[in-house]
Amino acid sequence: MALSLAVSPCPNDTFVFHALVHGLVAGAPPVDLTFADVDVTNTAALDGAFDLVKVSYAALPWLLRDYELLPCGGALGRGCGPLVLTGGRTDLNGATVAVPGDRTTAYLLFRLWAADQRPARIEVVPFHQIMPGVAEGRFDAGLVIHEARFTYQRYGLTALVDLGEWWEADTGLPIPLGAILARRGAVDPAEATGWIRESLRHAWRDPSAGRDFILANAQEMEPDVVKQHIELYVNEFTMDLGKDGLAAADALLGRAAAAGLTPAVPSLL
Repeated sequence: MALSLAVSPCPNDTFVFHALVHGLVAGAPPVDLTFADVDVTNTAALDGAFDLVKVSYAALPWLLRDYELLPCGGALGRGCGPLVLTGGRTDLNGATVAVPGDRTTAYLLFRLWAADQRPARIEVVPFHQIMPGVAEGRFDAGLVIHEARFTYQRYGLTALVDLGEWWEADTGLPIPLGAILARRGAVDPAEATGWIRESLRHAWRDPSAGRDFILANAQEMEPDVVKQHIELYVNEFTMDLGKDGLAAADALLGRAAAAGLTPAVPSLL
């Protein structure tokens, strides 16, 4: 039986999972791969659609009953947080803000940061439409992730806040963005952890092996941006969340529950 896997087409995910998807990890089953934005996988996971799935840490309160958090393969680090972009305005009171999903970590961080501001409207918008929409005046501000931190200046936009810098300054912890979950009863979490770690080791040993696969799915990203993207989002936490990674996820979910933004979950530590 093939293992169903859903990740984003972003370079960090294709870099990490290339070897597993292409049958290069000894002992791993064949993989049935689905590419989807994280807002889609956050929802699909509610229905148990995949054996292994990349989701937002912010979605975990709704998913941990049916899935187990794996200690590897996700996106967590420092200096890699979401940005709130504007055409120059300095606050969000009365603003229309475009966001990439209502259960994304980016939006949860935004809600925690913007607790004292009063946007007039929040619109969930496909990620690739956010920066052009702000530049054209359709939105007053946009919440962006991933490669946008390397390209937003091209749209004449400015960063009102780097939510990663805000989070790190406030907590001293790395920022938890995307998590890999294993569906309970469908895949052994320890085995899946081993497959993913070996896939990542393969990528680090021979970064050129997955180059064509990564670039083919990189959604019009230039090779230098792809390289920066991988270097930023694939790091020691991708191999092992460790104590700091789990503490970061625990802090995010604890603060969100205390603010009434998500259901409470047992400690991850």
